[in-house]
Amino acid sequence: MAANVVRRSAWGAGRRFGLVAYRKYSSGGGYPTIPLTAPLPGVPKPVFATVDSQEVFETRVTTLENGLQVASQNKFGQFCTVGILINSGSRYEAKYTSGISHFLEKLAFSSTAQFGSKDEILLTLEKHGGICDCQASRDTTMYAVSADTKGLDTVVSLLADVVLQPRLSDEELEMTRMAVRFELEDLNMRPDPEPLLTEMIHAAAYRENTVGLNRFCPAENVEAIDRSVLHAYLRHYYTPDRMVLAGVGVEHEQLVDCARKHLLGVAPVWGNGQAGEVDGSVAQYTGGILKLEKDMSDVSLGPTPIPELTHIMIGLESCSFLEEDFIPFAVLNMMMGGGGSFSAGGPGKGMFTRLYLNVLNRHHWMYNATSYHHSYEDTGLLCIHASADPRQVREMVEIITREFILMAGAVGEVELERAKTQLQSMLMMNLESRPVIFEDVGRQVLATAGRKLPHELCRLIGNVGAGDIKRVATKMLRNKPAVAALGDLAELPTYEHIQAALASKDGRLPRMYRLFR
Repeated sequence: MAANVVRRSAWGAGRRFGLVAYRKYSSGGGYPTIPLTAPLPGVPKPVFATVDSQEVFETRVTTLENGLQVASQNKFGQFCTVGILINSGSRYEAKYTSGISHFLEKLAFSSTAQFGSKDEILLTLEKHGGICDCQASRDTTMYAVSADTKGLDTVVSLLADVVLQPRLSDEELEMTRMAVRFELEDLNMRPDPEPLLTEMIHAAAYRENTVGLNRFCPAENVEAIDRSVLHAYLRHYYTPDRMVLAGVGVEHEQLVDCARKHLLGVAPVWGNGQAGEVDGSVAQYTGGILKLEKDMSDVSLGPTPIPELTHIMIGLESCSFLEEDFIPFAVLNMMMGGGGSFSAGGPGKGMFTRLYLNVLNRHHWMYNATSYHHSYEDTGLLCIHASADPRQVREMVEIITREFILMAGAVGEVELERAKTQLQSMLMMNLESRPVIFEDVGRQVLATAGRKLPHELCRLIGNVGAGDIKRVATKMLRNKPAVAALGDLAELPTYEHIQAALASKDGRLPRMYRLFR
């Protein structure tokens, strides 16, 4: 009864406010014969915003008199991301004490000639809603700030001071030594072994050269790195011709003006002396194996501990990101996909990739099978990381070698289209983020003095065919493998057996016969 009263009162209110008449009109009763694809009569023609050309999407690049490149990308919004990317990293440390780039990453945004402490820098950024970060990789060091666009001049001034005028006080160096020691200890204790395995596979693939040099500071070098060591390195590698000032969400002319004001004719704290020759070594792929016997039984204790696992990573040389084959390799990596055995989600999470369908779904005892693709200016590495119980290591290695061999076999049309679509989707989704656009702009301009736009990359991805995948995979399989192994390695096959499996037709390991069991 009460419900009927409520309905009647609502109906009466609708009549009073004209909602009933509107409902009849909006149901399509007024235009019963007009399809949804045709415009309604009497309705004004809509006017849509148009773009005159692709110019607003293009990355603009200007080179200053000292060789510094200034790159910018339009993006609507109140905030911008601005930073300096430097052609510097652990690959250039062959003639220096290993670990310098790791130290510089930790010392970033500390006291400078203009700012007395890191707190002063953070307070200055807070006035513009800003945050800062520094990341050092094998080939690039990146100093970045995200802040309100109104504070652009302050941000560029701060970045110039941080990069060219760091004080590197004794107190800051000692604090950095503590931070580096803690990070090294954490690297060996963390349940996720992927960062350590990545270091090991690079060291095995490029033995004692370029990208195979240690990205983390070795424990024995922590005390050896001081101000004079850092200045000697900075003098050679922190030069304007090896830098890009990149900005996203800023006007190009304004960014160039700020660069001229704060980065042109500025004497760095280590002096204006003539920079010597920089290391121009090209990466030499060697292949090989690196093993680390380690007790993994107590890595993750607690109510639901992770079982003891042995981790294997097998890699082969691919190509640099400057080569045309980079796109087919990226599609191949996406097609392999993979992840952990407990990953949740549907097709968008890679559950239909080869390493899920052929490995994780068929072999319940495998805990992980994931494909990775590392690419640099002069080389690349495509790897598969797998983990399982130590007693099943041999079987796990054979499963992975068979997957490598199958890469050069038949490629299904459906799986190829899915991989291409997923790669295009991931590319466009990532480029919705302003910091990701900034890094993409900076890295591309640093390497090529220009930038390929997303729609160009999507077109290149769409053009990849099954023949391209087979061609690059066949070429890759001609190389010696790189192998990294971590954990209980009693059942690990020899390097020669792994190499023989990758050279065979079916990827099987050579049979072993034992007289005594």
